[in-house]
Amino acid sequence: MSQPDREISCRDVTEPERPPATQPADELEVLRRVVRGTAAETGERFFNSLVENLAAAMGTCGAWVTEYLAQRRSLRPLAFWLGDGLVEGREHGIDGTPCQVVVEGRRLVHFADRVRDIYPHEPRLMTAGAASYLGVPLTDVDGSVLGHLAVLDQRPMPENPQALAIFEIFAARAAAELRRLRAEREVREREEKLAHLVGSAMDAIVELDENLCIARFNRAAQRIFDVPEADAQGMFFADLLEPQDVARFQALAAELGTGDAEAGSRWIPHLLGRRAGGPPFPAEASLSSFVVHGRRSFTVILRNVDERLEAERRIRSLTDETLYLRQELRELGQFDEILGRSPALAGVLRDVQEVAPTDTTVLILGETGTGKELFARAIQGASGRRDKPFVKVNCAAMPANLIESELFGHERGAFTGASARREGRFALADGGTLFLDEIGELPVELQPKLLRVLQEGEFEPVGSDRTRKVDVRVIAATNRDLLERTKAGSFRQDLYYRLSVFPITLPPLRDRGDDAVLLADALARRIAGRMGRAVSPLTPAAAARLRAYPWPGNVRELQNVIERAVITARDGQLNFDRAFPASPPAPRADDAGSPQLLTSVELVRLERDNLHRALERSGWQVAGESGAARLLGMAPSTLTSRMKALGVHRPG
Repeated sequence: MSQPDREISCRDVTEPERPPATQPADELEVLRRVVRGTAAETGERFFNSLVENLAAAMGTCGAWVTEYLAQRRSLRPLAFWLGDGLVEGREHGIDGTPCQVVVEGRRLVHFADRVRDIYPHEPRLMTAGAASYLGVPLTDVDGSVLGHLAVLDQRPMPENPQALAIFEIFAARAAAELRRLRAEREVREREEKLAHLVGSAMDAIVELDENLCIARFNRAAQRIFDVPEADAQGMFFADLLEPQDVARFQALAAELGTGDAEAGSRWIPHLLGRRAGGPPFPAEASLSSFVVHGRRSFTVILRNVDERLEAERRIRSLTDETLYLRQELRELGQFDEILGRSPALAGVLRDVQEVAPTDTTVLILGETGTGKELFARAIQGASGRRDKPFVKVNCAAMPANLIESELFGHERGAFTGASARREGRFALADGGTLFLDEIGELPVELQPKLLRVLQEGEFEPVGSDRTRKVDVRVIAATNRDLLERTKAGSFRQDLYYRLSVFPITLPPLRDRGDDAVLLADALARRIAGRMGRAVSPLTPAAAARLRAYPWPGNVRELQNVIERAVITARDGQLNFDRAFPASPPAPRADDAGSPQLLTSVELVRLERDNLHRALERSGWQVAGESGAARLLGMAPSTLTSRMKALGVHRPG
């Protein structure tokens, strides 16, 4: 029961006392009064009219209707009639009041007289001077209490079936309106939540009418398509798609619009959206159909997957780079610094120091095994790209049909076996340095594409029409005479001049004097430490032997010799008797007083023996860093062809 803001007596004390409130109006008249007073009203005005007519029909001085707030165990007044007019009421708790019995018992409660004696601590009854009270709960269809309807009077209110029937008529009408208001409020709240949900969604949510024109456009759609909602209203949705996707979208909508579709939605995994004033973007979407009041509408939920695709591309790129770097670590030799004091080496180091700070393309020339990759890394390490990737490609170690994909990457399905998109070495080296070893073995058909990257800094991955821009410094290396190969037509002249902007020729180990001894000593200590062994310093005899050997395999051969010497060492003394090859290398023409002439039979025998020595030294491995082809300075395919021609076969 609500307490009025002002004290109002139900009757004037000067008036003669009225008889008890037992003579309510006729039921038919009550119904007419209820209909007349409330038919055209809703909400607050409905309840105001209801309590006024209820007090008149019941012959009481007070009537009020409230909404029950279960969580707070209180009643919120909707309308309060007292005396001769409406008064303001305040929300109040039900505990310790007649209303508590009504709400908790969910039943009609009638105190015919002396209600103040029953609830002596209820100030509201005292303020109104109430003697009698009649209250009933207003319930929902599930029986839960929605509110409370009551009348009170300063006179006794004897039980009267006709009065109770009239009271229940008003209660039914009040409950119906309260249910309507609550349902309306719940619908409004759901619509507000739905609007907030749609508005705050990260995906574009677009409602289309039966003609596929836009009826609703959430904030994400405005951002994704860069179109304000006011401009989007009534726009044909197909205008926001690339032309090649319009027919497909309309066909899916038509399929859903027939009503014969197995499901009310369709998934569109690949779609190109159009951004106002910008490039198209990749998207995925769902298209749903629904019918309201006989009119068909559609809902499009669309997501811009450009950022996701870029993230996936970056993840693939990092994965490829990680795999590549792991491979590089496995292949990296034990000797990782440049040692030597010879004038020949000092001249090369000056060249490295001069060219390293620039972005100039460098061509490193030299015999196999002279450390071309080591000098390429030295150039990278002294450049402004030192903290960027250093990516290596061995052009001689890859099949001709795969090297294009290795260099430039490929799209999914670009060729048989291309089950996923993959970045190429140029993309991995973006911002850093790409080392193209054995550049002389690059297939002629790929040389124009490499030339374009060197000149323009752009390329297209295999199977793609998308141009990729990169910033890569190229360092190339070869043991071939590229100028002679240009004359023979196996190497493009324009590519040769583009690569050889700054050529550096590495001296062979035999021309570096005591550098072989310095390198051997450093290698022996490092290899022995790795094996957990101790070795003595080189003896003068061992140093002399190292100086006298011609080192056809250069530093790489020196590494192998020292490792064998450490493995077979006795009492810490390196065993060079077993470390050097069993057969000495063929004499060089410039070692004799005059060139030696050989017959054709001798030449064949010499070539066959030379191939045997190279294959035995490499463990009969043809390709790879330690393969015989690299020792001989030829392509693996060439070595295989010569082996067949000369009848060279692995023993056993």
